[in-house]
Formats: sequence, C-alpha cells, structure tokens
Amino acid sequence: MKALDAVTFGESMAMFYAKEVGELHQVHTFQKALAGAESNVAVGLARLGFHVGWMSKVGADSLGTFILEELQKEGVDTSAVLRSNDGSQTGILLKSKVKEGDPDVTYYRKGSAASTMSPSDFPAAYFKQAGHLHMTGIPPALSSEMRTFSFRALQEMKEAGKTISFDPNLRLLLWEEEEDMIQTVNHIASQADWFFPGLAEGRRLTGCHEPEEIADVYLQKGVKLVVIKLGAEGAFYKSAAGQGIVNGFYVQDVVDTVGAGDGFAVGVISGLLDGLSHEKSVTRGNAVGALAVMSSGDKDGLPTRKELQAFMKEAKRYQRREYMKGDERYGKVSKFER
Repeated sequence: MKALDAVTFGESMAMFYAKEVGELHQVHTFQKALAGAESNVAVGLARLGFHVGWMSKVGADSLGTFILEELQKEGVDTSAVLRSNDGSQTGILLKSKVKEGDPDVTYYRKGSAASTMSPSDFPAAYFKQAGHLHMTGIPPALSSEMRTFSFRALQEMKEAGKTISFDPNLRLLLWEEEEDMIQTVNHIASQADWFFPGLAEGRRLTGCHEPEEIADVYLQKGVKLVVIKLGAEGAFYKSAAGQGIVNGFYVQDVVDTVGAGDGFAVGVISGLLDGLSHEKSVTRGNAVGALAVMSSGDKDGLPTRKELQAFMKEAKRYQRREYMKGDERYGKVSKFER
C-alpha cells in the first residue's frame, strides 16, 4: 500500500441542497451531494494530487454507500472506513438556497453511525502510515466515544512525530455546555502544529479580541503556526518566524459560503506540505476558499492544481490592475466563517 500524505476522520453526511431560493419548508426540489468538513478537506487535497485517507463509520445503508463511492471517485482512500452493524444510519442534512448571506442548514445526525465510533475502532497502523493528520472540532462534539477516539488519534499521531492541523469548526448546537466546548477545543488546539480558527471562533475560545493576541495564546502553548480567518480582510498568520495579513481574492458572485473554511484549510495545508512559505500557503488558502464559495455543493468548487494555478494567476493580474486604478473592490472576499 502506498503511504498516505495525509489522513483525516469525521462524519460525512448525505446533503440535500435546495435547487430553488426559499425557506426549506417551501422547497420542492433538492440535489443530493456529499457533506462533511473532514471529507471536504480530503477531497480538496486529493484534487491537488495528494494521497489522502479518510476514516469514519457509515451506515449499512444506501447513503453510506453513496458517501464511499463519492470519495472513491475523488481518489480518496476509504479502506479503513467501517460499516455499521448495529442499525445506526448515515446522517443527512438539508441546506437552503439563498440570494445572499449564509444558507439555512438542518442536520439529522443524532445517533448516526459515525457518532458510535470508539477508541477500539482506531486503526493505528493505517493512521501512522500518513505524514500528516487533519482534525476538526466536530467529531469530539458528536459523542463521548467519538471524543475519546479523537483524543487517541491526536495522541498517537503526535507521539509518532506527524504534523497535525486543526480547524475548530465550532458547532454550538452540538455541544451541551460552552465551557466544555472551549476546554475540549483548546486542548486539541494546543497539541496541533497548525491551527486555523476564524476570528469569531478565536475570540470565543480565548476571550481575546485582536488576531495577534489570539495567535499569541496558542503560540505560547506550543502551536507552530496560527492562521486566523478574517473574512473580508483575508487572513492573519503568526509563527515564531514572523507574522502578516494576507489579502483575499475578490469574488464577484458568491453562490454558497458553506465549505469555504474547509477550502481555506485545503489551501494552507497543501501549501505547507508542498514546502511553501507561511505567506504563500495562506495566499493559497485564500484562493481555494474563494473558489469554494462559487458553487452550491460543499466540495464542488475545490480545484485541481491546474485550476488553482489559473485562478491565482488571473486573480493576481485582476487585483493588480484594479488596485492601480484605485478600485474600491480591491481586497474584498467572501466570508470564510460558517
């Protein structure tokens, strides 16, 4: 078996997104697609040419088969995925279509197959063949078993000397107590090498207001690189080697903001795995995040290397031209935080 460049785990769901604008109860036509923060990242990295593994548990149902087939089509390794044998099913979600702003998303995931994963399900050999682990704050919120699984994955990969990235992906409705969420997410963040919170998330997790103050909290805990998504301002990064704000890319027509943060993570992680500088990696993150908001599906806008290079080349040329003309649109980007 070819060693993995990166591995991730979490819950993926069958998403049914509206084909017409309106409240979900008014919509009659939906399109089926794959949804899930971690699988979005896996697909994004795979499209950029990395060998990526995704681990989870799906139901022994048609939607579980759909998820596996979708990921396999993208070149994501699913050989460690488990199928439920206890009747638990694959989760689903409904997503509205909006003309502007964030869509309404309704989840049906309680007691799902993925939420039943426990430490005994952890495939240590499979994970340790990967050079990098990507995590989000969603799995620890799904169940106590899944939280323990997450902690084991984090510990074993860290002890094995693998690099670890972490996107908090705060989902307040999944947590019973906010203080538990903050403590759990900060524990994982402190063990990561690369941490990618949104500005609002960073403020909630630390109580600090300014991006640099938030970054300092985690750098002092041993995190090597903190990248904070700033929405229209782009992204702020800081490490022991330096800091800066990287402008985003102008997006004329925002179709769907869901999945933009996952796209941002894809860009930054891929840049770092490619050996790019922090600034260039964050620039790539901004680019993939911008591409992600131009389509309806969570993963539809994730680019291949050729598509990414073409977009960045054209976007840079466009931004330079408009900036020289003093165009007020220069530097605007769509919102990354979900």
